[in-house]
Amino acid sequence: MKPFLVCFLFCLSSLFTAATAHAEKPWVEVRSPHFRVLTNGTARDGQRVAANFEQMRYVFVRELSGFRLDSGAPLTIFAMRDEKTSRRLDAWMWKMKGRKPTVLFKYGKERQYAMVRLDALGTEPNLFVAVQYALSVVRLNSYWLFPWLNTGLAEFYGSTQYQEDKIEIGAPAKYSALLQGTPIPVRTLISEQAPRLTKDNWKEVAGFDAESWALVHYLTFGNGMEEGQKINQFFGMLRDGEDQGKSFEQVFGSPEGMDRPFDQYIHNLAFDAAVIRNPPKWKETDFVTRELTPAETEAELAGYRLWKGDSLDAHPMVAAALEYDPKLGLAHEENGFLLFAQGKDAESEGEFSAAYRLDSTLYLSLFAKTMMSPLAHSNTPGDEAALHDALLKVVDLNPQFAPAYVEMARLEVRRGNLPLAYGLSRRAEQLEPSRAGYYLMTGEILHRMGRDAEAAADAQYVAKHGKGANHDAAVDLWNSIPEKQRPAGAALQYEALPGTNTVAGVVEQVNCGTAADDTVVLRHDGKQLTFRISDQHTTDMPDTYWYGSDHFALCHHLGGMPAVLRYRPAADASYTGDVAEIDIRDDLPAPSNGKSGMQLAAKP
Repeated sequence: MKPFLVCFLFCLSSLFTAATAHAEKPWVEVRSPHFRVLTNGTARDGQRVAANFEQMRYVFVRELSGFRLDSGAPLTIFAMRDEKTSRRLDAWMWKMKGRKPTVLFKYGKERQYAMVRLDALGTEPNLFVAVQYALSVVRLNSYWLFPWLNTGLAEFYGSTQYQEDKIEIGAPAKYSALLQGTPIPVRTLISEQAPRLTKDNWKEVAGFDAESWALVHYLTFGNGMEEGQKINQFFGMLRDGEDQGKSFEQVFGSPEGMDRPFDQYIHNLAFDAAVIRNPPKWKETDFVTRELTPAETEAELAGYRLWKGDSLDAHPMVAAALEYDPKLGLAHEENGFLLFAQGKDAESEGEFSAAYRLDSTLYLSLFAKTMMSPLAHSNTPGDEAALHDALLKVVDLNPQFAPAYVEMARLEVRRGNLPLAYGLSRRAEQLEPSRAGYYLMTGEILHRMGRDAEAAADAQYVAKHGKGANHDAAVDLWNSIPEKQRPAGAALQYEALPGTNTVAGVVEQVNCGTAADDTVVLRHDGKQLTFRISDQHTTDMPDTYWYGSDHFALCHHLGGMPAVLRYRPAADASYTGDVAEIDIRDDLPAPSNGKSGMQLAAKP
């Protein structure tokens, strides 16, 4: 397509977006004590949705003491008036055939989003949002859980029934009809495996979900379960890193001995439910409510699309927001991330700087512009001090933003202050325990401190439960630790990918053109190796890299990064092979005194 035609179409799209936004009535923002709702319905609609989420949060506060409920990735809830207007939020959803979903939930490292349709509130599909919110809370409090517990907890609390004068926790909802046959043996149910959903086994998956819900229900309300105290004790042990299988038997006894009472329990005519009577009522009219400007509306909608990976659809909205209000900091922040995705780093950094200058609450802009500046790579004492101060400002703005603690830990590694680096890394773990890469960073710091037995334990824990790049990075750490410091008799192996070879090196460049011409050049043992990037390849980005998966684009920003490639050998000598897997690594920096850090271990 010719450049002038692309420009014409883009400008036309921007004008259409702006005209549409101007024609509709103003959007409303509602802020309750713990949630933020944006709606194209009425203020009353937004207040009602916020109150619903406050109710869900209250259940966790009451029933799961000690749980963290607030993430460093803020949740924004979009309450859309109906199916037609939901197109403004999610263009890809509108393109799907058939009935459009009434609810969505998007996890992210930096932001989280939920969407509910006002014309479907109170219907069963909205249980999905409750379950996904419950799942986000579970993820916020544990690195890894067995599938039954992950699913069971989310479904158990997600199916809570809310009434005017009471809340019922553990109501059977949709699951009692799926529990008529012989249940899965408890030992099998609590194993690490779960059925993978396909078009042919949806009944098997639904049965697994139902029994997972029922087992959590039994461990909460069954005879001898002390009204939920035992399952809270069990989950507390998991949060402390204890082995799940051993903890289960320690708290509940033998799984085999549980089969008969569990079978009897799920075939009762009715399930018990915990009842909270006269729960607190939120005075919805006290929630802070205001109209959004057209520029704010466009920027907020663009943010959803951008964090959902729809950069192309976000672009005209960002352009419209900047046209409405060139001094809106949020619009410049979204534009900064759009430019970053295109590899236009100088322009991107300028937009982040402008965003933070216009709105000093935008910690993501401060963080991004800091990490893109020379400060992030300089070893001079003055620059290191300036980097520390900038990261400290990010933490001041959002004390639960784990990526800032990760970068502060890496800075202290460079400075040679390993005890402080260790504390900061542990803090990042506590804030985002579902990110295996944070555990591995802590393990590498422990290794440098000479605390190899603890480092080996971290590596073993991640390798046991992690998949893909996280598993193999844990094996790298394990192999770097002297054998006598590892647990006796323990061994870790790399994951196998049949039919592939493996090579470790440093990415020199990634070339993106047509799909058939996409290549990655890796430097290995002083040689350049060229690989073709197939349509079927996978790429894993480390949790600790500052922009992470929220803004990853294979074609940009990988130059100089350590990587491990799995590839299928080429049929001719013009290139080395076809990429099956690219695992990007983020090794700890070398100390400023020049001593080298842990080297990337090559696989056999």
